[in-house]
Amino acid sequence: MGNLATLKTARTLETDEWQLRVDLAAAFRLAARYDWHEAVANHLSLAVSADGKKFLMNPRWKHFSRIKASELLLLDSNDEETMKRPDAPDLTAWSIHGRMHANVPQARCIIHLHPPHATALASLANPEILPIDQNTARFYNRVAVDLDFGGMANTDAEGDRLGSMLGNKQIMMMGNHGVLVCASTVAEAFDLTYYLERACRNLILAYSTGQKLHVMSPAVAEKTAQEWEADREQFLSHFEEMKAILDEEDPSYAE
Repeated sequence: MGNLATLKTARTLETDEWQLRVDLAAAFRLAARYDWHEAVANHLSLAVSADGKKFLMNPRWKHFSRIKASELLLLDSNDEETMKRPDAPDLTAWSIHGRMHANVPQARCIIHLHPPHATALASLANPEILPIDQNTARFYNRVAVDLDFGGMANTDAEGDRLGSMLGNKQIMMMGNHGVLVCASTVAEAFDLTYYLERACRNLILAYSTGQKLHVMSPAVAEKTAQEWEADREQFLSHFEEMKAILDEEDPSYAE
């Protein structure tokens, strides 16, 4: 197997892979725009092979606001030589995303970030997203919770543990850490992350009043969550609209 952890240009890529690169690069720029990122840390990845084991990911320690489609690393979760190369990704990124792409079928696009409100909620003894409005209800009974933070995720074992904790869900509140979102496409993963942070913001603001929360009944919360799931065209439009804004303001992400 050749060295997959290399930079490629538009001329060496298949059309489909190039579009995946453009979409993922757009997600990086949007994460920076919304202040979901953490300095030059945090990572987004996207599977490009049918089995999900070959994937795109950001280069080590490059700011999200400057990432371009052509700069994304193409990696293979089965490649044991990846971290020995001079262009190796960040170790924590490889430990989490590499193992997730190897073991979690629904993890085509993986977004791991430290958005302020979601991270604040993940730092509470009870990080449950209580259904107090439409946004929070979207995540009712649909979020895994990991309360066993043990330091930086820098081993394969930790990546495997996180994959096991995620189970068949798309979202995980990572206690004392941040959030992880998985979806079949960049558009869906972006939309989930956007609404996850908005939901956590709403809940944190409600907590800050000190008043009793008006929590939905389980039946209403589940009904609302299912109604969100039935409206899949909206998240596609959301991402396309945001890419259009990027195209108008700074299309360099697609280079």
